[in-house]
Amino acid sequence: MKAEDLRAQTPDQLKTQLVELRKEAFNLRFRRASGQLENTARVRQVRRDIARIQTVLTQKHATKA
Repeated sequence: MKAEDLRAQTPDQLKTQLVELRKEAFNLRFRRASGQLENTARVRQVRRDIARIQTVLTQKHATKA
């Protein structure tokens, strides 16, 4: 997921994606704790995607104000 793609989306779309990624991160944490997680790199990818979305949302909010 690239920041350019995120900037093209509306804040509502970004918030929806953020909720989905947070749910995925929650599930990945449980799977990692129980030893069922095969792709451990996905945890890092999801965390970074969440941070990217939050950054873009903050930027959009700052330019709006």
